[in-house]
Amino acid sequence: MNQFLSRRFFILSPLIPFLKSILNPLMVHAASNDIHNDWSLTKDEWRKRLSSESFNILREEGTERPFSSPLNNEKRKGTFYCAGCSLALFSSDTKFDSGTGWPSFWDALEDAIETKIDFKLIVPRTEYHCSRCGGHQGHVFNDGPRPTGKRYCNNGLALTFKPE
Repeated sequence: MNQFLSRRFFILSPLIPFLKSILNPLMVHAASNDIHNDWSLTKDEWRKRLSSESFNILREEGTERPFSSPLNNEKRKGTFYCAGCSLALFSSDTKFDSGTGWPSFWDALEDAIETKIDFKLIVPRTEYHCSRCGGHQGHVFNDGPRPTGKRYCNNGLALTFKPE
């Protein structure tokens, strides 16, 4: 039977609007008003600043294909920055190979990211954004390594890397 026409779907689908109203995603705000004002660009300004692929990810919350980013295999010491505003987000010390096809980290730099709930796949997930410009980076899951147990699954096109 088609998965979308299952009994479970018809029983649970009326609950989706209710869950969205309770767990309504909060707007992502920058770390401070001064910084936010500097990065509150129009869509056209963002389009000029970013490649079309990066714009889709950072500004429209898209996702790149797995295993398509060279940053997935980046092993050098250094720092990963937001491709939108160049805020430092992750240290290479927290990067690990999750096998998922996207650059993954077990911790972010302090005050670098903000989160919200995402219902795009019906099941709630935790989405994270750059705390400065609000650019979408990826999702965080609770299946990462110690010490945090977190897996920040990042789009490579949402990042730049600067080696030490």
